[in-house]
Amino acid sequence: MNSKHVKGSFNQAKGKIKEEVGHATGDNKMAREGVMDRVKGKIQNGLGDLKDSVKRGVDKVLGNDRKSA
Repeated sequence: MNSKHVKGSFNQAKGKIKEEVGHATGDNKMAREGVMDRVKGKIQNGLGDLKDSVKRGVDKVLGNDRKSA
């Protein structure tokens, strides 16, 4: 897990709360902002996954694979 995962999870949670509060209060703008925050969080999580995959690949190529030790 890296910082992108942490930020992504935070934005997804924040977005869900904003979306629910927006729906409950009839504030469509807040609900839309919540959806956007959730999407932003999902993108950040995807970037975090990509970053982890690239790091594992580079470590494997360079012989820094901890699992093989």
